[in-house]
Amino acid sequence: MGAGVAGLRAALELAAQGEVLVVTKESVSESNTHYAQGGIAVAEPEREDIALHLEDTINAGDGLVHRPAAEVLVSEGPERVAELIEWGAQFDQENGHLLRTREAAHSLPRILHANGDATGAEISRSLAAMARAHRGVRFAEWTSVTGLVVCGGRVAGVDLLDGDNNARRVCARSVLIAAGGAGQVYSDTTNPAVATGDGIALAAESGAELADLEFYQFHPTAFYFPGAPRFLLSEALRGEGAYLRNERGERFMERYHPGLELAPRDVVARAVAREGMGEGHGESRPVYLDMRHLQGVDLHKRFPGISAFLAPYGLDLHRDLIPVRPAAHYLMGGIKTDLDGRTTVRGLYAAGEAACTGVHGANRLASNSLLEGLVFGARAARALLADGLSAEPVPAVVTLSQPMTREDESFLEIFITALQRGMWRHAGLLRQESTLLEGLAAPAECEAAVARFRQEGKHSRRLFEAGALSRVAKSIVVSARARTESRGAHFRTDFPNRDDARFARHSIYGRADEVIFERW
Repeated sequence: MGAGVAGLRAALELAAQGEVLVVTKESVSESNTHYAQGGIAVAEPEREDIALHLEDTINAGDGLVHRPAAEVLVSEGPERVAELIEWGAQFDQENGHLLRTREAAHSLPRILHANGDATGAEISRSLAAMARAHRGVRFAEWTSVTGLVVCGGRVAGVDLLDGDNNARRVCARSVLIAAGGAGQVYSDTTNPAVATGDGIALAAESGAELADLEFYQFHPTAFYFPGAPRFLLSEALRGEGAYLRNERGERFMERYHPGLELAPRDVVARAVAREGMGEGHGESRPVYLDMRHLQGVDLHKRFPGISAFLAPYGLDLHRDLIPVRPAAHYLMGGIKTDLDGRTTVRGLYAAGEAACTGVHGANRLASNSLLEGLVFGARAARALLADGLSAEPVPAVVTLSQPMTREDESFLEIFITALQRGMWRHAGLLRQESTLLEGLAAPAECEAAVARFRQEGKHSRRLFEAGALSRVAKSIVVSARARTESRGAHFRTDFPNRDDARFARHSIYGRADEVIFERW
């Protein structure tokens, strides 16, 4: 489930051993992977950089990184990336050597990029080409997974809904959820429209445990212009030397962190929020990225995608201040798995952003996400093969009744929009008990609307997405209320300090909407 870096890497691993079906809601190219700009973090294997990459990952995670997971990431990463290059991925080079840049909280330049600022698109292209060329891999594009078939305590198949609202059931020896994140739970997000948390919601419904859902990373610099989408302005801009300035033209990061613009993402995002949005409830004031001082760098060549995006708005990286504000970007939590992608439900595996191995802790180190998808996508596939589950007969699919009408979907969209705005306002960058309590209302109302349509026998992809958004939003808020401290991307204005005595452990969210904290 999912055709981003984790899903495609897993499919290639599995295809030599059997038939693989890759299901994706839209085209293969429409994924969080495709839109990743900055790059992929990978240590140079012949240097001591692996140990430094591990240290940087742990430091960024603010006391909550699961060290064994981080060790797997940084030690297996170089081999996975070398494999990717062998398969045809073309990263930017100079004089025959890979170009490496630096991003926030990295001690060394170790970020590979492709076509300047289109790294994810290149990785997606190369993996998809390999998968399409393999006889063992089939694709179901424009198709949603709307249910996991659980028989005898294990996942034995999935229910699918295609673009023409036709339903079918597929039996499977195992199911791997690699469906990405849930950025659409917030009104302001860098994620594409497909990122509605479907896989996380399905796993929870099947009884799988979720973990660390309170840790949603907000990217500090999404484009902020009236009527424009929240286009990601890569952290690599700051890696190349961009300054952040407030409406008075002041560089302000020195007031927040000695790392200035290259401080950890959570610190930079909160600083931008405070400079531009106060406590997040009033009118926004301008905050800007400034690259006008840079000399000797062709910013149009280095960032061709960003430059092309800005041009219709009359903005140029060399000449202009670029308006920015934070936006929901990456979920550190997700479906709880071991180091090999196994969830707490037999036959169900997860990898990539949908999964939570603890590798990111409370705050993901920049550009570790694409590497995570490669490394843990491959490991999950190997675990699936090692477990060797057999196909089991499952009940026939129940025929769906009637699709949603346009009027139905327009009505449903009101509840989705209210949920997204409510989550941004009440469970965003700056949180407290009173607003978190208010934040439970919109998901509950959206969930009730979904239930009414289902009782009427209605179905559609958007109805399913609304249900997923409701479930994931509620789990984020409940988890955020339970963690009465501030750590990494989770900041409570009523509990502004870190509390290691009580909370140096992972949150586990179960079916009864209860949260417990445990060490892994």
